[in-house]
Amino acid sequence: MSIWDKFTGKKSQSTSSSSPTNTPTDTFQPTPFNPQEAQDVNSFLTGPSFADPSQLHPLAGLNQQTLDYLSLEDASLSDLPGSQSALPSRGWSDDLCYGTGVTYLTALTVGGAWGLQEGLRRSAGQPPKLRLNSVLNAVTRRGPFLGNSAGVIAMVYNGFNSFIGHMRGKHDSANSIVAGALSGMIFKSTRGVRPMMISGGIVASVAGAWAVTRKALF
Repeated sequence: MSIWDKFTGKKSQSTSSSSPTNTPTDTFQPTPFNPQEAQDVNSFLTGPSFADPSQLHPLAGLNQQTLDYLSLEDASLSDLPGSQSALPSRGWSDDLCYGTGVTYLTALTVGGAWGLQEGLRRSAGQPPKLRLNSVLNAVTRRGPFLGNSAGVIAMVYNGFNSFIGHMRGKHDSANSIVAGALSGMIFKSTRGVRPMMISGGIVASVAGAWAVTRKALF
């Protein structure tokens, strides 16, 4: 080593050659890729490592036989002849809920359509805001009136129909006609005899038509 090498800090070739080398050695050999062994999308999704999609349902893992709103016990259903229709019934309470609800919604829809037609007819030629106000007033006047009236009649009808069926031991068209006549007469009982007879005849006719239709369908 010369004096210049000492000042500059340069190592001699002999010293650098004698120092041990730290060159890393890699012995890993990658496996060659075989396209025939690759999995497709279907096998990947249905594999054991992937979650079952059916378990993502909110009702997954529940016993449907123990849920009251999905199944009804056969022993609790009404066993009177003619009491069963499209929906399973456990007695007068189910008939009251189904019958009153369907009747109310149907009458509410019909009353709303009646009010819409009446409002459009009366507000012909008026400005848009006044016409809209007239239509809304007619719809809210006719719809709830007809829906509430039909709902009250349906409640009384279901009560009479269930009572007559319980006393006779069966449900048939005669029960529906008598219950409809009594319901209509009670609904108009404060208007006099003639309105009572008219209302009873109308409701009895509707109840008889429904009973015949239900018998033919179910």
